Amino acid sequence: MENDVRVINEMVKRESAFVDRVLKEVGNVIVGQQYMVERILLALLTGGHILLEGVPGLAKTLTVNTISRTIRTRFQRIQFTPDLLPADLIGTMIYNQQTGTFSVKKGPIFANLILADEINRAPAKVQSALLEAMQEHQVTIGETTYRLDEPFVVMATQNPIEQEGTYPLPEAQVDRFMVMVKVGYPTKEEELAIMDRMTGDTVLDASPVIDPQTILDARSIVSQVYLDPKIKQYIVNIVFATRSPEQHGLPDLKDYIQYGASPRASIFLARAARAHAFLKHRGYVIPEDIKSVGMDILRHRVILTYEAEAEDLTSEDVIRQIFERVEVP
Repeated sequence: MENDVRVINEMVKRESAFVDRVLKEVGNVIVGQQYMVERILLALLTGGHILLEGVPGLAKTLTVNTISRTIRTRFQRIQFTPDLLPADLIGTMIYNQQTGTFSVKKGPIFANLILADEINRAPAKVQSALLEAMQEHQVTIGETTYRLDEPFVVMATQNPIEQEGTYPLPEAQVDRFMVMVKVGYPTKEEELAIMDRMTGDTVLDASPVIDPQTILDARSIVSQVYLDPKIKQYIVNIVFATRSPEQHGLPDLKDYIQYGASPRASIFLARAARAHAFLKHRGYVIPEDIKSVGMDILRHRVILTYEAEAEDLTSEDVIRQIFERVEVP
């Protein structure tokens, strides 16, 4: 087993070299926001979808655009608005008067990387049109179902729900997002660098350094990253602590959690931990990988009670306590 792990570790070190090239290209345009960049790469390496939440002006859209330019692939930006229709997203049937037949006009969802910009500005009917594509990687137009080409990743941005003109995303759709990242403000030093870079004469751009096959090959390697049985048990313990905290030495959290994380959380935690180890050029998962990705996997899957809201507790507060108090292997 030790020899196998050593072989995997060497393979990961060799095959993950492209990560540094991507980060370097992105760094030519984006100042800071390394956490957000790494989480987007995490989604690409696992085939999961990512939801970025933050106030306007934090470079969410620019970051996704820049990362897409480092990959030689098809990219589509879809601006979600209150008047957007499902057909504007997935496509529709067009009638040809000359031939008397219908033909399919595919929508912008038929791309590898989808930027769903300000996703919570569109109504529920449009959100539901995304569900089949996100979960099944296919789209149905009329009576025909079309497979979406791999890699297929939805990278969505949203403004906080309390802002004017936004709609809460359905729980079923939020759960489809593997990670939800809260994007914060830059530091003073980063903001000075942003101001200098964005007000200069230099045209900022990123060059393609990898292709879709590189991503698909990396996914195959990520799935081989060693995950010890003790780490697997740690993941299950964390997820079960969100459902039955009193059975895991956390009786004080019982009244604060209405619904815990679903089995999808366990699956995504394992996948994301492997991908995080890959990003760090490591062929095995350690507990710190679980802790690093855990908040982004769980924050949108743990639903709190009114008691928690009355005490100004957030899902992040509860998840933080779970990670602090569940025994680490």
